[in-house]
Amino acid sequence: MSKLTEQREKLRLTQDELAEKSGISVRTIQRIESGQMPKGFTLKALAKALQVDESYFERKEIPENNNQNMLTWNKIVNLSALPFICFPPLNILIPLALILWKKQQNPVNKQLLSIQVIWTLIGIVLFIFVLILKDWFGVESNIKMLIPVLWIGVNGFVIIRNSLVLGKGNPNCILPNINML
Repeated sequence: MSKLTEQREKLRLTQDELAEKSGISVRTIQRIESGQMPKGFTLKALAKALQVDESYFERKEIPENNNQNMLTWNKIVNLSALPFICFPPLNILIPLALILWKKQQNPVNKQLLSIQVIWTLIGIVLFIFVLILKDWFGVESNIKMLIPVLWIGVNGFVIIRNSLVLGKGNPNCILPNINML
C-alpha cells in the first residue's frame, strides 16, 4: 500500500474527494497510488490536501526487511572473526569468505574487514617488536607475552563492541573508523 493510499484512507477520503480537494486528477492520484512518485506542484498539492509534509512521500532507499537482513549479516561477518583472532590470516579470510558467499559487499562489511586487516598488520608489527625486545633488550618473557595477549584482548573487545552496536541497528558507530577496502 502506498503512503498516499494510507494517508487518504486515514482521512477517509475517496480518490474522487482527494482529487477535488487537491486539484489533482483522479488518474494522477491512481498513478501515484500504484507507485509513481509525485513531483513539483502535484507533491505540494497532495501534501497540503492530506495535511502532511512533502517529505512524507519520499521513499526509503532500503526496504526495512532488507535493511534488517543486511544488519544481521553485518553482525555475523563481524563475529566470524572472533574465533580466529589468535590466527591472523583466518580473522580476515573467514569474514571475507562470508561476504563473498552471501554477496554482502556493503560499506559496513568493508569497514569491518578493514579493521581486521589493520589488526593483523598491527599483530605482525607487535610480533616483530616482541622479538626485538627479546634479542636487543633482554626483556623477561612475562612482559613479552603480555603484548600479544593485550593485542588479542583489544581485538576481541573491538569485535564484541561493534557487534553490540550493530545489534542496536547503528552501523555508523563502528570503531575504529577505518575503511581501506
